[in-house]
Amino acid sequence: MKEVIEKINHNIRHWAKKANRDPETIRLVAVSKTVSAQRVEEAIIAGATLFGENYIQEAKIKYDTLSSYDVKWHFIGHLQTNKAKYATAIFDLIHCVDSLKLAKALNKEAGKINKIQNILVQVNISKEDSKSGVSEEKTIDLIKNISKLTNLSVNGLMTMPPFFDNPEKARPYFKALKELGDFIKKQAIPNVYMNELSMGMSGDFQVAIEEGATMVRIGTAIFGARY
Repeated sequence: MKEVIEKINHNIRHWAKKANRDPETIRLVAVSKTVSAQRVEEAIIAGATLFGENYIQEAKIKYDTLSSYDVKWHFIGHLQTNKAKYATAIFDLIHCVDSLKLAKALNKEAGKINKIQNILVQVNISKEDSKSGVSEEKTIDLIKNISKLTNLSVNGLMTMPPFFDNPEKARPYFKALKELGDFIKKQAIPNVYMNELSMGMSGDFQVAIEEGATMVRIGTAIFGARY
């Protein structure tokens, strides 16, 4: 696994330099959903430091089992409001906030533990019914409302483009998210920092990096296919 992670990090640096970007501004999120704590531990030993989880209960087991390691946990799946308590207890960053209802639930639970919860707003750039996320048109209004919540900090945006065999076809979606983030940043909304763009996965991360991704979510290339 060490060779695999080193190769991916090498590729991230390569594509960053090719795009005239600082490689240090791009982080690998190892997507570890449905992967055992033992295999995650192998990935940690191999050099991974940041893990993305989709399911609260599964993530909690790994979080508790691997608590002796200095790693960060991000939530990247669909989050239900009734799981907000567990999400704020475990995760350094939540990528998937797409409604004011969810934001308020997270804000309430973060307040109980005296935490400022970092979040990303998930945008459904592709307008697919099968995907979560706020519409591009409603994103800025949602962010303005979230900015008033004292225990949340908006760090940026996340999206998932449609699946394509050709990664070039995902480029317009990545470009659109970058442009939306830049537009929101210019609004200088208090408590909103458009520093992060979570976009790009195993098959298209190089294109995402060229278009401004600061976090690429890679699972299959590290852990293999999951069903």
